[in-house]
Amino acid sequence: MKPRDRVIAALNHQEPDRVPTGENAVDFELVERILGHPTLYNSRWRELEALWDGRRDEVVADYGTAHVELVRALEWDYVRVPAVPAAKPYPRPHMTGPYSWLDDDGHKVSFHPDSGNIAVGRDRSEMTIDELPDPDAPYSVDPSQLEAVRYVVQELGATHFIVGRSPIDGTFPFQETTGMEEFLIRMVTEPEFVHRAVDAYVNRSIAWIEALLDAGVDAVMTTDDYSDNRGPIMGPDRYRQFVLPGLVRQVEAAHAKGGYFIKHTDGNVWSILDTFIEARVDAWHGIQPSIGMDLRLLKERYGDGLCFFGGVNCETLVAGAPDEAREEVRYAIQHAAPGGGLVVTTGNVLQPGTQLECYLAARQATRDHGAYPIARP
Repeated sequence: MKPRDRVIAALNHQEPDRVPTGENAVDFELVERILGHPTLYNSRWRELEALWDGRRDEVVADYGTAHVELVRALEWDYVRVPAVPAAKPYPRPHMTGPYSWLDDDGHKVSFHPDSGNIAVGRDRSEMTIDELPDPDAPYSVDPSQLEAVRYVVQELGATHFIVGRSPIDGTFPFQETTGMEEFLIRMVTEPEFVHRAVDAYVNRSIAWIEALLDAGVDAVMTTDDYSDNRGPIMGPDRYRQFVLPGLVRQVEAAHAKGGYFIKHTDGNVWSILDTFIEARVDAWHGIQPSIGMDLRLLKERYGDGLCFFGGVNCETLVAGAPDEAREEVRYAIQHAAPGGGLVVTTGNVLQPGTQLECYLAARQATRDHGAYPIARP
């Protein structure tokens, strides 16, 4: 079978010739070890410096070629491709320290070189409903941001399953608005603000979903996290009230274009997984076995309606041993692969600090244990 056909079979709860696999993203240091050459893809500070130096096209080219080379080197069946920086100038900002600067509005921005995270020192807790975008205002995707997607589709679209990552989710838009604490408070004190914010940003997300599918991807993935290790951050009732309607709209938009919809969310989602099936989400990524999201139980309770992208704990690949990674893959395949519905991947991305030996052990375990037929336990 072609790699693309394997993933489609898994999504449709059918058994391919073997369990498919892939990843969402890979830290650049690991990429360079795997491919044997430097890259600007996902390279944190180096990527920013390249943009400020006017080398945006180099960054975009590396995003395209790295995804293709990784798929071929690791024999993945699927790959997720993000949007890239738009084709425009990126002037060097006023630096206030080795990894800090002022943005256009004078707010201090801090970059964390080890993780690649960016923190902006501004307080939006007083944001009013009138400052939100108009949900009905036209919104269009800059086609230059799809350049890496189009390259990967051109190179791999006939053989591999390609997932486009929407840069806007919108179903839980605290980062775009007031920050998490205030956004959660307004679910109680100002529900109309929350509904308007979700409507505005889900509309933008749908524009991305449609643009990605028009560019040739097979599926789209949105990535707002709803839960921590205890459960939904806003509680299951307010999740249903505020978040779920936007998720339903996203799924409908993807299906209307003939694409699959994959939802990423980390954390303990036991109390809301039934809504993923109600919303007709095709697959869920973000599975963390280490916090109790056990694939045996997930398969028993939700395996008829949901395809699982997961099986390997990120912390195992960072701090564990190869034998632990192999055992996690074996367990996932034994309990979640029979009848289809499993794509082996990590719970998030191949993060900074991932041990290549552990990941290669997990990858080999998928080959060793993943050939169908797989006996039910």
